[in-house]
Amino acid sequence: MPYRLLCLALLPLALAACQGSNPYVAAGSIPPAPAQAANTFDASAYPAPPRDYGRYRSWSWRNGQLPSGSASADPAQLADAVSGALDQHGLRPARAGNADLLVSADLRLERRLRQVRDYDYDPYYGGGYPYGGVGYGGYRNGYGGYASVPIVRTYEVEVMVVRIDLFDARNGQPVWSASAESGSGKDSPRDRESALRDSIDKALSGYPPS
Repeated sequence: MPYRLLCLALLPLALAACQGSNPYVAAGSIPPAPAQAANTFDASAYPAPPRDYGRYRSWSWRNGQLPSGSASADPAQLADAVSGALDQHGLRPARAGNADLLVSADLRLERRLRQVRDYDYDPYYGGGYPYGGVGYGGYRNGYGGYASVPIVRTYEVEVMVVRIDLFDARNGQPVWSASAESGSGKDSPRDRESALRDSIDKALSGYPPS
């Protein structure tokens, strides 16, 4: 039988086989998306937008309470120092409770260990080259000199630690938090006031962040 006739004879059998049932059947199907999916915004899928610190212009105390003081400064003194520091950063006290920021502050005294290294000088006698059997400068058998011996001394100091927290008044989210310390200034009231303002200035030195 010619080759073309053989192909024509087998063609109906091939077509019949293609029209048979498919052995591969899907076990299931994906359920349709809910109707509200098109209108739902997933905030976790996007990075948080940068915070606009320029819109914060006024502040008030959080929960309407003055900060807690300590033996070094009473609450009124601490509140006055914080208010002055915020003013230097362009933040003014809010009027009629319409504040952009809520502020809390805390003051406490803590102890720190400090170390200093002193150097004591002790004479030593080296074995250099003698001049005529007698060492130069009156030292026998060589040159004379001095060696430095480090001595580490540890002592305890008292420091003043100030912590300041700023919150968004609209949603209560934290905006800024920092703490700083300085000497307690226990020698005189003027020294304590200076140490307090120094700590507050350090805590707010990075606000607003660049």
